[in-house]
Amino acid sequence: MKKIFVIIVLIGFMFINLGNKTTVADGELDLLKIASILQDENILISEWSLHAREKMEMLDKVKEIKDYTEGLKQQFSDWEWSVQSSEGHFEAVAILKRNNEMETIKILSTPIKDQYQTYVIYEMKGQGWDQKTEESVSKRTDNRITDIFRGKATTFSCIKGEFNDKIDKTLPLEIKHLLSAFKAKEVEALKEDAFISSSAYSTMFSTSVGAGEKEINLQLGIRNQGLGGKTTIVVGTPIITIEY
Repeated sequence: MKKIFVIIVLIGFMFINLGNKTTVADGELDLLKIASILQDENILISEWSLHAREKMEMLDKVKEIKDYTEGLKQQFSDWEWSVQSSEGHFEAVAILKRNNEMETIKILSTPIKDQYQTYVIYEMKGQGWDQKTEESVSKRTDNRITDIFRGKATTFSCIKGEFNDKIDKTLPLEIKHLLSAFKAKEVEALKEDAFISSSAYSTMFSTSVGAGEKEINLQLGIRNQGLGGKTTIVVGTPIITIEY
């Protein structure tokens, strides 16, 4: 069984102890920062994703949750919506697909005594990356965060790619080189013959998660497919959210 050093389940984001929270309004999107560095390193981007989530403290009653959902359904009327409710649990999901991209909105509510705990999650993901994608992602993300969330949404960005050519360094040296490119200091790592992952702290990103007594806000994973095979890389902040 392959050892995976990272958290890859979206629902787990709800229970992560976050450090300094940030919003996309604080500056350049983290996703764009990652993409820029990977392109500088001659890495071909194959997949990318951006997650944003917020615990909606003000939505703790059934009527408030349904009113909020109806408001989004009207605002995103061209999306495909589905709503389920069972034993007090409420889930609404909206999906929009276009070309090689997909956007999703999720509203998840769970009853706790006489009130509800509600989370709203937005995800944008796609395949490939070019100037048009970069401009579209930047513009749409700002609009989506403003339209969907009511407070500060915590964002998670992740990109998967592969080296255009055979890497001329060992995996540990390649990780070390990339950490330098991301202005990051390694906190902990998992190393195998054909796979290595690193959790680090970078001055480029402000959202962090706890790793024991330390904080991390960047994860990198490189896997070598063997002789003649491709070498893939996944980079995420504050953690990796694409399975690999």
